[in-house]
Formats: sequence, C-alpha cells, structure tokens
Amino acid sequence: MADSHLNRKPHKLLIAASGTGGHLFPAIATAEQLSDYKIEWLGVPDRLETELVPQRYPLHMVRLGGVQGRLGLGILRLLWQFLRSTLEVRQLLKKGSFQSVFTTGGYIAAPAIVAARSLGLPAVLHESNALPGKVTRWLSPWCSLVALGFAAAARYLPRAKTLCVGTPVRQQFLSEIQTASELSLPEGVPVILVVGGSQGAVAVNRLVRAAAPAWLEAGAWVVHQTGSSDPETESLVHPHYVHRPFYHNMAALLQRATLVIGRAGAGTLTELAITHTPALLIPYPFAADDHQAFNAAAFAEAGAALVYRQATLTAEQLQAQVLALLQDRPRLDSMAAAAGSLAVKDSAQQLAEQIRQLNGSSAV
Repeated sequence: MADSHLNRKPHKLLIAASGTGGHLFPAIATAEQLSDYKIEWLGVPDRLETELVPQRYPLHMVRLGGVQGRLGLGILRLLWQFLRSTLEVRQLLKKGSFQSVFTTGGYIAAPAIVAARSLGLPAVLHESNALPGKVTRWLSPWCSLVALGFAAAARYLPRAKTLCVGTPVRQQFLSEIQTASELSLPEGVPVILVVGGSQGAVAVNRLVRAAAPAWLEAGAWVVHQTGSSDPETESLVHPHYVHRPFYHNMAALLQRATLVIGRAGAGTLTELAITHTPALLIPYPFAADDHQAFNAAAFAEAGAALVYRQATLTAEQLQAQVLALLQDRPRLDSMAAAAGSLAVKDSAQQLAEQIRQLNGSSAV
C-alpha cells in the first residue's frame, strides 16, 4: 500500500503579519518551522513586510490602517477598510483553498480572523505583549487559540483559549556564540549597548549622550544604535563611542553586551532573554495602552531589568545607575541569570506544533 504521506497535499496556511519587526520576525520564525506547509502571506502596502517577505513567500496586500486621534471620521474610514479587506481576505481564502490562518496581531489580524472564522477555518493568533493589543482583546474569542508571549496576558483574555509559548525569535539568536567583528570591540572591557528599536529613540539617545562621557571615562565602550531620524548623531565623539543608525548583527552585539539600555518592545525583551543580557529599560511612553510598561514590569519582577519612566529619568540618574551596575558584577550576573530564566528557546517549534494540532496534521 502506498504511503499516505506521499499522496497528501501540503497544508495551505495564510499568515497575516504586518508593520514592524515585532510582528514580522515571530511570524517568519514560526513559518520556518512549518516547512511541510504551503505558506502565503497577507500584508499592507509600504510596510516592512514588502522588504522581508516576497523573497520567501507569496505576498498578498490589503489596505488597512489604525485610527489616529479621537473617534470620528477616522472610525468610519477604518470600518470601511475593515469591511472591504475582510471581503477581500475571505475571497482570497476561498479562491486559494487555504485551510487555516495564523496572525501575530495588529490591525491586519482583524480581517484575517473574521474572514477565516466566517469560512469555518481555524485561526491562531500570537500575542507577544504582556498587555494584549485592542485587536487581540476584541477578537480573541473568535480564535481557535491565542498563543502568548507572557503568561500574564491571559488575565486580559478571559473568554479565549490561551497557551503561553513565549515569543519566537530570529534564528540568528539561537546560533552559537557570534562576534561583532566589524566593531573591533576589545576583550575584557564592559560594553554598554543602546537600542531604541529599529527606528531608534531620540529621547533616549539624548539622555545617553549626556551620560556617556562618565561611562567612557570609567573604561566602558558604548555601542549606540541611534536610528535614522536623530539629528544629533555627531554631537558625541570619542574613540570608544560607536554609533550607527542600525545594526544587522544584533544577536552578536547582545551576546557581547555587559548591559543594554533600551525600550521594552516584546521583540527586544525576547532577544534579551535568549542572550541572557541585563537591561535598563525605558518603556516607550506613547506605545498603545502603554503596553511597553507592562512588558518591562514582567522583566523587573523577575529581576532581569531595572525600569525607568522617560518622563522622570534624568541624565544624572542614568549616568549614576549605569556606573553603579558596572561596578557590581554579582548583580549583573544575577540579572543575566534572571533574563535567561524567561527565555523560551523552542517557542517557534511550540507554536508550529500547536498550529499543526489544530489543523489535524503532524510534521512529516
């Protein structure tokens, strides 16, 4: 008798992930674990997926955005976009004979989930933040499963089937120890890495540049990802201060860093956990529902990070706290161990297996 696996058509999955690395990288990491699936992608024009996805998977587009400002005409526009895009996704799912949908949240998740459920297809959503986004809170009861990056998020989703699996991370973070050879960082010196996310963080950059001379005088090196919109990038010059708009080999930098100063996006925190890197976190104060503060709190409660609010943090406080940490190796080691305790290295595999189970399939 012929092996049934040989005659089975690959399961067809539509992934809806759009906008930022925080949505796209976990989706891509999960997709890489579903090599036995036929995967296509749903995105929005002019977003990061147009750069990262087409060389990997077929990319379909719908026009959809969020509401800026107060309720009013923006809501009417969003409702029209939502209805139109839901019909478009529904037609795509039917025409393409897709069997399920996976999304990592954000506005693109809404039409994907509603269209899938209207056709009776399983829909799996991954929520990476400790405080779920609005779309997740609204539509989680419609999902077959909501996979969580933080266990604390479950309390906000009482009507959903949830499972904490951590947040999938890019493969480079799971590789053996790497080196940031292009920066020529000497061995044995403390390295302070400043990251404000892929776009940088001008307010954090200013605090860091005001505090950094004391760190440099104490013998540390400062590696600073400034983003591309900082007009003051040349205002600090020192042989041990290295700044770039963006670093591609972030895994190597995090592995080398003694301490990270940065925002508290879920993707950043996942990478800190995987690389066991202590951090001083300054949550982005204008994040939706202040969700970065909830993410940061989870790391602070575990002992993996110190947290400061941008509105009250001064350059003098930042300077003194970092100097104190650099002089307290046992505390840094304790923070590193606590960060590592939050890591879920097989998150992508767990999530892929949950998708397979809901679809009644298994790895082949």
